[in-house]
Amino acid sequence: MSIEIEKKFLVKSDEYKTCAKPVLFRQGYLSTSAGRTVRVRRYNDKGFITVKGKTNYCSRLEYEYGIPTEDADNMLDNLCVQPIIEKVRYFMVYKGNEWVVDEFLGANEGLVVAEIELNNETDCFDKPDWLGEEITSDVRYYNSNLVNNPYNAW
Repeated sequence: MSIEIEKKFLVKSDEYKTCAKPVLFRQGYLSTSAGRTVRVRRYNDKGFITVKGKTNYCSRLEYEYGIPTEDADNMLDNLCVQPIIEKVRYFMVYKGNEWVVDEFLGANEGLVVAEIELNNETDCFDKPDWLGEEITSDVRYYNSNLVNNPYNAW
């Protein structure tokens, strides 16, 4: 069993770009029903399908498997709920912890969210200066919800 524990924050400046590498992500959802999501993701030369369970604050079950890139592209274009999520993801380390920052494109342009994955819900970590309000429990910011309720429509 795999458990994902992550906290999410809004981002208040673009200082993170000075120490991060950008990668274009495309992702879509085959299912966004209550209690579970099935996501297809494509970036670089990799494809993945991911099944996630119901979120309990910042924890949930997560199973991720590599798939052929051609299959990922086909599912994104033909099977996933539209519009798909497109974003530029920045990877970085800050004071020993790995962070990702997502700059959303398309219907979610203008939204910038940072995430940190933890080993335990109670883990302590240093927050970078560019970090804003915590949004871990705000379901509007779940990627699966941004498909049906894009940021630009708020």
